[in-house]
Amino acid sequence: MLHSLKAIQSYKSGNTPEAQQHWLQLLAAAEKPHINLERIHSIAELEGTNPVLDYTERTLQVLDKLQVSFWVREILEEVLMWSETAKAGSREQRRAWQKQGVNLFVHNVGSAQLYDLYVAAGQLDNNIDKNKETRNSQPGSISEHTTPISSTPRHEVIRTLIATHGLIGQYIRGEIPFAENTPLHSIIGKGWLSTEELHALLMALNECIIAGVDPALWQQVQAEVERIVGWIITGPDHEDWSVKERLSRLRSSSIQQGEAVDAAYAKLQTELDVESILAPLAHRTLWYVESAMQDFSLQEMVKVFLLTLYSESMNSTLMEGQSTIVRHISFEPLMNTMYYDYKGVKKLNIYKKRMIEKYLEQYSWEQLAAGEQIVYPHLTHRIERHTDLPDTLFVTFEFSPAAEKLIAFCIEAEKSPLYEKAVLLLFDLFGLRWDAYDRFHNEETYLSDMNSSGDYKKVLLDYIVGKRVLDIGPGGGILLDLIEQEKPEVEPIGIDISANVIETLERKKQREGHRWQVMKGDALQLEQYVQPGTVDTVIFSSILHELYSYIELDGRRFNSDTVVAALKSSFHVLSPGGRILIRDGIMSEPEAQKRRIRFLEPDGMRSLERYTEDFQGRAIEYERISDNEVMMPINDAMEFLYTYTWGEEAYVHEIQEQFGIFTPTAYDHCIREALGEQAEIITFRHFLQEGYTEALGERLIFMNEDGEPAPLPDSTCLIVIEKKKGLADR
Repeated sequence: MLHSLKAIQSYKSGNTPEAQQHWLQLLAAAEKPHINLERIHSIAELEGTNPVLDYTERTLQVLDKLQVSFWVREILEEVLMWSETAKAGSREQRRAWQKQGVNLFVHNVGSAQLYDLYVAAGQLDNNIDKNKETRNSQPGSISEHTTPISSTPRHEVIRTLIATHGLIGQYIRGEIPFAENTPLHSIIGKGWLSTEELHALLMALNECIIAGVDPALWQQVQAEVERIVGWIITGPDHEDWSVKERLSRLRSSSIQQGEAVDAAYAKLQTELDVESILAPLAHRTLWYVESAMQDFSLQEMVKVFLLTLYSESMNSTLMEGQSTIVRHISFEPLMNTMYYDYKGVKKLNIYKKRMIEKYLEQYSWEQLAAGEQIVYPHLTHRIERHTDLPDTLFVTFEFSPAAEKLIAFCIEAEKSPLYEKAVLLLFDLFGLRWDAYDRFHNEETYLSDMNSSGDYKKVLLDYIVGKRVLDIGPGGGILLDLIEQEKPEVEPIGIDISANVIETLERKKQREGHRWQVMKGDALQLEQYVQPGTVDTVIFSSILHELYSYIELDGRRFNSDTVVAALKSSFHVLSPGGRILIRDGIMSEPEAQKRRIRFLEPDGMRSLERYTEDFQGRAIEYERISDNEVMMPINDAMEFLYTYTWGEEAYVHEIQEQFGIFTPTAYDHCIREALGEQAEIITFRHFLQEGYTEALGERLIFMNEDGEPAPLPDSTCLIVIEKKKGLADR
């Protein structure tokens, strides 16, 4: 076992690092290590751990198992021991290092500087040839058939490897220009190592640092690493990635999630000369860029680049009287502000993301190129330079204290009825249309739930007519998938006001190779997105009640005029003979019926009391009969049970929705009033959705007014409306 691994094990067993183990002392002293959040599953799990020391241990464990020559193992052990030290140290040590000019933000450079500081030249063996006999005698060693190199400064080789540690991986990711690897080629030019020896070192080193992150990742990139090592050995003048290629590599995580980067780049090219406008990035390193911006679009990332390039800080070439050139751009501050911990999982701060998107939307390409600063309340971009690091820019977005507190309030309120009020305040603060983001903090869970309801939606397929179908509010895309699979002749199109939904569906489409289309749009104004008379079927699958519940029309929500507006909009784009399909909640008739509920769970009564206080759709009435039993109007009882069935996790959202919005008679009246004589209702049936009885069976007893067990009433309706042929469109 490597000496360094034994030292780490000893430290983890409770022993203090030995005096000469400076690297381990620094790693052990880390109070707030600088790490890349990209591969971290939970921010909370970092508490009480030392991820930098753990990663260093993993890289050394990879080295320990490699079949390499003794001299390669000896050099790389020391390289790996020191390569992460700039991310460690106590706060006091880090302050002292910064005063000494150590670059702690470009950590490979900083680690090399720390190696110089802590490993005095006199303590080093300045001649790597001290191990010449060992090198030449090792079976299969690189030097076995080469002429030994004399007077090789071991310290300089190790320092160079530390200073360039990880750069090949960063080049693969598009984060650095190829020229950053020049110091590695100089090792050959100075006669310190042969090309074969440098090749052996670099391949083994990169296997350690990449497999230390993920062994599967090393298998994935090994061939490309070998190709780049060949370029480094050949010379420092290898041609760099094109701007398009570099952007694609910076978007690798987004592409894996389904981003169509080629199409996005082609669209950008129609708006500006991307190659030319981003040319100033060619010779600069980009730190933490993918971690910070993988959840933004390509267009938004390019806008952030331009805000950085044309900021006042970038154009300023003098700091403290000295000319400086920006070499590094760090997005670490932005990365750190974009995530928080939710139920033990690292979660994107969607609140900040949406506000930043809105901010970037205000900028035209011309304004960005001119370096124009737009005043946007409560949010601005911040590009900083520090006097002790004049060659580095730090990029982030800064929220006002009020906005920060309100965002923190939204996060804290995510599991309470206060959430709705918190989000409304946030949207008011930034001037956003709040119904566009009705499920802010758990969109992924919601979309997953929607996709699990495929069997319920499948019944709609039997009523589709024509070639072009609009799915209003497609959720997780399950109905689009079903139409595509079952009706290959049909062109499915999903329309949703939620940016969350559209982003997720676009990536799903790219990732899974679907042919359906999606667009961001308003269900009340469909004619703005599709030509009137060109749609054959419009589907409202469990979406009309959401429009009714969330959209403010004439200053109020829970407004039946919203349903009327949606029906009129869809009917207007419908072709003669086309259909509107509605699958949604239904209320019972006669409305005067009452039902009794006996709770079998101890918190059942409290749940009803809480629901009655929080629900805003209408006043919920109940008469308390005993500690665990109530009498209620049948539709109030069912409205409560719709939310009660979903459970606590969904409460914050379900409390905002009224699922049953009309009785059958009221639905019929609404449709005829909205659409007139052109519309014919050809199917109208209602039924109890499968699963409700089973879900509630062990939680309560549902009874009639006399206390006798009664079945749950119908919960769902299926309505098919056909547009008659031969009549003028109203």
